Amino acid sequence: MVTALPGHIPSPSFNNFHIGPLDIHFYALAYLVGIAAAIIITRRRWRAVGGDPDIVGDIALWSVPAGIIGGRIYFDITTPMDIPHVWYGVFAVWDGGLGIWGGIFLAAVVGLWRLRRHGVSGILFMDAVAPALLVAQGIGRIGNYFNKELFGRPTSLPWGLEIPYQYRVSGGIPARYLNFPTFQPTFLYELIFDFAWAAVLVWIGHHGLGRLRTIKPPGLFALYVFGYSAYRIFEESLRIDSSVYFLGLRLNTYIASALAIIGAVWFYRSQRRTLHEGALVAKAKAPPGDTATAPPDGAEPQESQNSEQATS
Repeated sequence: MVTALPGHIPSPSFNNFHIGPLDIHFYALAYLVGIAAAIIITRRRWRAVGGDPDIVGDIALWSVPAGIIGGRIYFDITTPMDIPHVWYGVFAVWDGGLGIWGGIFLAAVVGLWRLRRHGVSGILFMDAVAPALLVAQGIGRIGNYFNKELFGRPTSLPWGLEIPYQYRVSGGIPARYLNFPTFQPTFLYELIFDFAWAAVLVWIGHHGLGRLRTIKPPGLFALYVFGYSAYRIFEESLRIDSSVYFLGLRLNTYIASALAIIGAVWFYRSQRRTLHEGALVAKAKAPPGDTATAPPDGAEPQESQNSEQATS
């Protein structure tokens, strides 16, 4: 017997499971798997440039919670209408609601602070972590699928995502779309883009870009900011879930546009600047807690009888 394939992507009938008394949400599980994958990838990339891979665990221990906090703060500020109406609503990340830009910003600030404490080059580490962040974000989008959220406009395409009526209502979509059964699976589009752009960054890191045979740090991170933000302009043009609008456009469209420009300018300027590669490599190889192995980024090495002494 031949069974016809469905003309759409069905929504999962559940979004959590139980292990004894524990209630495990697929949204949280997807983020945990993504974080683990990012740590593994970053360790390998950091070791490849001569860095101590054990530092990655310390950075993750501080930056991951900071990223969750930053992502939730961004969500609460930019989409207050989606905060659950309970006393703990502003903290309810298990129900979805993490703004990627808020998460990356605060995680980067805390991560750079920890790297500075270790005496390690922050800009070299940023290039090591850039593809890993994209992989983590892509895996995290699987959680949006289980939560039946962040979908786009109605569509009759074969890969249209089925969204049950109650989730269409709770998603805050315009009333004129409530009776449509299938929608653009923007979570899937982003997953595909994140993995593809991560592969592109790895390739560029090995082969260069055009006349640039070697990408100077933090060029790959700047390309991560540019590429992901440029993609989000496209995604925001499809999204219909609740959002703050300004002059007819979603707030995130403006933020994505600004960050795409910042990323492009950052990349251009970083490749024009002359960097002391020897100092960067020395910092990458610095053991945890050693802050005396290299001068500050971009500074000229100084001859000193005390050059081997640690700075406080």
